[in-house]
Amino acid sequence: MGDVAVGARSGHDGEENRGRPEETAGPAPDGARGSGHGSGTEDGRVTNEHNGTQDEGVGGTPPTPHRETKKPRSFWKELPILIGIALVLALLIKTFLVQAFSIPSSSMENTLKINDRVLVDKLTPWFGSEPERGEVVVFHDPDDWLAGEPTPDPNALQTVLSWIGLMPSAEEKDLIKRVIGVGGDTVECNKTGPLTVNGKALNEPYVYPGNTPCTDDDQGGRFKVKVPEGYIWVMGDHRQNSRDSRYNQSDKNGGMVPVKEVVGRAVVVAWPMNRWSTLPVPETFDQDGLQAGSPAAALTVAPQGLAVAGVLPVVWWRRRRRSAGTR
Repeated sequence: MGDVAVGARSGHDGEENRGRPEETAGPAPDGARGSGHGSGTEDGRVTNEHNGTQDEGVGGTPPTPHRETKKPRSFWKELPILIGIALVLALLIKTFLVQAFSIPSSSMENTLKINDRVLVDKLTPWFGSEPERGEVVVFHDPDDWLAGEPTPDPNALQTVLSWIGLMPSAEEKDLIKRVIGVGGDTVECNKTGPLTVNGKALNEPYVYPGNTPCTDDDQGGRFKVKVPEGYIWVMGDHRQNSRDSRYNQSDKNGGMVPVKEVVGRAVVVAWPMNRWSTLPVPETFDQDGLQAGSPAAALTVAPQGLAVAGVLPVVWWRRRRRSAGTR
């Protein structure tokens, strides 16, 4: 039988009465409680000082079973779940937020070099933002601009990486250029330059060293065009080595790129690490009479704001999980 809560005594008197039956089963006087194996409680239970558990007194029910601590799931069992979550998040980010693209040619040198990896903001177009002058944008081939270009044959790893957005897809035919004119603009090149937009000459420090802003040839290097609404006029920074809007004026869009074909704006050179840099709009596009106020300017902070909002629930969940494991 367990520790006795009723009639317990200490001292010599307890030794003399050891083994004798108890005369009464009633509650003991206050002064009769001694310092034995445990200390009495009002409901007839005592706390076992050896193991910190509570045992029932005479006539009580069996002790309450102890709640076993749930063992944490092993890392190797959690790993497939974490990988699955990471793949889903990567796919969502690639589809709606940011996608990585590789630079295969020299048409944007020296701003972008061959094999650079750029991150493209795909979110702001969902909010109605349209390309602005001076931005570097990625767009789908509007009308066979890449005709005759070799198509890469990716291996299995490259296919998986392209699916989650860590590499560009070999099936997608995309180009990257700088926006020079937007809907309503008049863009003109005469002889070797300068390039003008709405009659304003552009100072273009981003043009490849040794190149002239315009090319004096009869294949498209000399032009004057008015950009329709819903379209953009694009040119490469390596002016003498870029097949851009100038040399596609015979296509169905007159060399223009439909805004609906724009994937997004390239915002960062992410790789290689020694090439890390942002891709801001050059100051030449801010001169008076050329650049009007853009409602999209306030939207450019949306990816950062949504990234913070997306991280907070994860941090909260992790903190709750850790605190629950230390109780």
